[in-house]
Amino acid sequence: MKSFSDIVEEIKSIVSTEFSDKKIFDKDIADILQISQMNFATMRKRNKIPFSELLDFCATKSISINWLLYGQSPESLVEATNKFFVIKYFNNISASAGGGADAQDEETKGLEIPREFVFMLGGEKELKYIEAINVSGDSMEPTFSYDDIIFVNKNKTDFKKGGIFAFKTESGLFIKRFQKRIDDKVDIISDNQVYSKQTLHISEIEIIGKVVSKFGSVN
Repeated sequence: MKSFSDIVEEIKSIVSTEFSDKKIFDKDIADILQISQMNFATMRKRNKIPFSELLDFCATKSISINWLLYGQSPESLVEATNKFFVIKYFNNISASAGGGADAQDEETKGLEIPREFVFMLGGEKELKYIEAINVSGDSMEPTFSYDDIIFVNKNKTDFKKGGIFAFKTESGLFIKRFQKRIDDKVDIISDNQVYSKQTLHISEIEIIGKVVSKFGSVN
């Protein structure tokens, strides 16, 4: 995958005709992607790819996200369509790694993923159970950060062995690390040690599925 800096330069090339002979600055790309200049600078420094914003940009410009991220030519993508898979992506839904998030808008997009990434989701047989959503909040940092796109396997709801799960309570939609207790309760753990552990009864939780990836492995 290209670095964030390389992607920025690619976007500058794509939009160059819109700026006539004017020099295109990072702040212009931040505006196009609808990212604040401060967050944009932080993402560039940390090489953090803003997948959600790039998907919207690619949809607007009618180009493939795979071409932008991986550098494949449009012709190669057409010839190798069967090398890519499409995951249901709830682009307007965020699971909170913080204080709770609503899940009212269930509009979906098709998110293309390369064949090389499928094994990280459990293989082709698991794809029918996989859905992608966004992350908000910082309680699961450094594992997850704001605007990460995560992949949830809705067929994996057994938390006896632990793991990170997307789940609902009366307070909203969350992603947290689960640790089963022996008293029908679950310890809800944040990877960011600033946040304290919570304990809920299993009857208070509706498990959506296990978080299996984020365009990278999840521990």
